[in-house]
Amino acid sequence: MAQAEAPAALLIEDVLVYDHDGDTDRPGAADILIAGQRILAVEAGLGRSARAHADHPLRAVVQQARVIPGAGRLALPGFMNAHYHSHDTLMKGAFEAIPLELWGLYALPPSYPRRSREELVARTLIGAIECLFSGITTVQDMDRIHPYDEGDMAAVLAAYDAVGIRCVFAPHFTEVNLLDATPFWRETIPASEQWRISGPAGPLFPPGEDIVARLVAALKPHRNKYARITFGLGPSAAERLKRSTLEKLAAASAAEDLPVYIHINESRAMALHGLLQLQDHGGSQVRYLHDCGLLGPRTSLAHSIWLTDEEIALIGQTGTNVALNPVGNLKTRSGVARFRSMIEAGINIGLGCDNCSCGDAQNMFQAMKMYCGLAAVSDPMPGPPHATDALRAACLGAARPAGLEGQVGHLRPGMLADLLLLDLDDPSFLPLNSVARQVVYTEGGRGVRTVIVDGRVVLEDGQPTTTDMGALARTVHALAKDLQRDARDVAARLDPIRENLLEAVRKSWEAPMPLHRHVGCSSIR
Repeated sequence: MAQAEAPAALLIEDVLVYDHDGDTDRPGAADILIAGQRILAVEAGLGRSARAHADHPLRAVVQQARVIPGAGRLALPGFMNAHYHSHDTLMKGAFEAIPLELWGLYALPPSYPRRSREELVARTLIGAIECLFSGITTVQDMDRIHPYDEGDMAAVLAAYDAVGIRCVFAPHFTEVNLLDATPFWRETIPASEQWRISGPAGPLFPPGEDIVARLVAALKPHRNKYARITFGLGPSAAERLKRSTLEKLAAASAAEDLPVYIHINESRAMALHGLLQLQDHGGSQVRYLHDCGLLGPRTSLAHSIWLTDEEIALIGQTGTNVALNPVGNLKTRSGVARFRSMIEAGINIGLGCDNCSCGDAQNMFQAMKMYCGLAAVSDPMPGPPHATDALRAACLGAARPAGLEGQVGHLRPGMLADLLLLDLDDPSFLPLNSVARQVVYTEGGRGVRTVIVDGRVVLEDGQPTTTDMGALARTVHALAKDLQRDARDVAARLDPIRENLLEAVRKSWEAPMPLHRHVGCSSIR
């Protein structure tokens, strides 16, 4: 695999520099000087001044820096993909829009045979590169390696290190049988057919294994090993784990300083499970996590669609983070989160692109546009989120739980050099009326020309510098044949109970709920 080594310094000259706290419509031009992994200076005319004056304090750095012309370019802080799963990057376009619970069975690793290590590496690389094409410089990957294997995880981490993207890696895991974690499955699927829910690879971990202890031990040799990879824990959802495991997670997170990434109330069925099974916790998955010790600044709640006023207030009061995924939530028929209410509650919001088989694209521009537009589902009157809110969420929101707050998200001296350059001569910016609004509402990713991560150019002239795309494409095409065959086998196993699964979905929609997050259920309160 080709490697693009970081030069001692980079100088981006005369580029428009986006500042969340500055003029977001028409940012000023400046030079960005990068030394090693960090931004050393952001100053108008820095390069010219340093060359012209022998006593300039940065003259030596500027003279040996590689110069990147910035005229006609916009520099943005790199985007952070707050919620993502690399395990199905080879399944993009495989499904039409179907309810979340069906999609999970047809698409996700537990339904499939164990994947080859070659496929694990290829799916990691292709997903990371797609992120870079969209200006994403940090990805939070809840990767499902099924069955779990330390060697497989090491191969995935090596792939991330080679491609050059920043990654917060959190192994994804479940524990409870889905028949017990999903409302109405046991009663709608005949007992003689319930075997179809289980895949051929067997359980994720051997029965009785202390999952938290094993994962914490498995992560230890890799912590501080890679410059751009940090770690977390990725429990699937509250209803898919035992309470004792959730409490162990809370203890391990505090003791090991590991963030926790977990799904919450993504679908109506998930919220309904809490309402039916968690009466001791007010029928609330959010309250249940709080009672298990899992709410707080180290925790990120993915999706967070079906939330009451009380749950939103609790998330805000505890400083818990939320990772919104508006594109995938539409395709899985899950609903629209209460964006404005979360902003008003002071919740730290990140934006994610989720799975490649439900959101289908690792494209932060799509996520930002949806974030702003879909707020009208809850409130049609003007108000947040605005384009500037979307850019903050995309650049800054995922930093806090990852322990990267103050390190990424701004183009300022001392920050890690994670950024992208957009082409202002692209039709998306002609004419230039508002940088923030045109980035969010007009740009779709076509204008991304350069991406820098950790001071290293990893995308140049729209092409990756660390990966042989031709060789990777050939590998992916070859591997896809086995995956597509296995997907047909999965469908053949599940299709006989498809109507039973849909009946469970219908029952979940018909059951009384104290709120609605979908136009189709407006009469069901």
